[in-house]
Amino acid sequence: MSGPGAVPSDQDPRPGPGTGRYPVESAEQHLSRMVRNFEDPRQEWRRLVGELLGTFLLVMVAAGAPMMAKAFPGVVGQGDAVVAPGLMVMAVILFMGRVSGAHLNPAVSIAFSLRGDFPWRRVPAYVVVQLVGASLAAWFVQGVIHVSALYGSTFPARNYSSFDAFLLETALTAGLVSVILGTASGAQQVGLFGALGVGGYIALAGMWSSPLSGASMNPVRTFGPDLVALQFTDYWVYVAGPLAGAILAVGIAHLLRGPGGGRSGSLAAQGMIGPAILRPDKD
Repeated sequence: MSGPGAVPSDQDPRPGPGTGRYPVESAEQHLSRMVRNFEDPRQEWRRLVGELLGTFLLVMVAAGAPMMAKAFPGVVGQGDAVVAPGLMVMAVILFMGRVSGAHLNPAVSIAFSLRGDFPWRRVPAYVVVQLVGASLAAWFVQGVIHVSALYGSTFPARNYSSFDAFLLETALTAGLVSVILGTASGAQQVGLFGALGVGGYIALAGMWSSPLSGASMNPVRTFGPDLVALQFTDYWVYVAGPLAGAILAVGIAHLLRGPGGGRSGSLAAQGMIGPAILRPDKD
């Protein structure tokens, strides 16, 4: 029996609920259905798994390089240790930035929320999976190469105060988050520009500043090795510095670009499918 709007069986053989058939979808209808499915709160796990995996990969490289240098002296140099995280972040942004926004850093999640590009209600879960991913990475590398995760953490240099390291981490993170917010603007958009800009900044910042503070710029990058090694000496530096830098960067972004919450910033912060865009006419 067929009723109004029924689709002949030879048009779409896919079984479906109710009538037993799905109607033939146009490209626009198919995309709309995908967006609705992805916006379903029950699908948030996809973004959280992406953040966990991305943070795991970042910390595996960032903490793993100095740990590997300890295990194999003379093989992994200082330059390798600071460039590797930048390249990994570049890769992660390219392969999963459209899913979760590839924050990989609580300071970035908070900055996007302060800009109005990322819902505050999603920040706690993002931060939790970032912490878990970082801790699993440090535990994994320690288990594989049998070197204490403490060698993969970041500390203020000898003969320098923790306050010196705090100031440097604040400045470095302000620059990093400024690059992230800038490449998430209408002028650049997420994707290749964001990956190159953010990855390049991380590598360049580490090249000159890592001897003093370790160039962490990320509370979870330091948290993971510290937790596994059960040593949190001067950890406050790597929480307070990045958070202060993120807030400073948001202020700079507001001064230079005005308020956030526009289309491109929201797409970059939340992933490209179905974000909550507050001011779609902004950019």
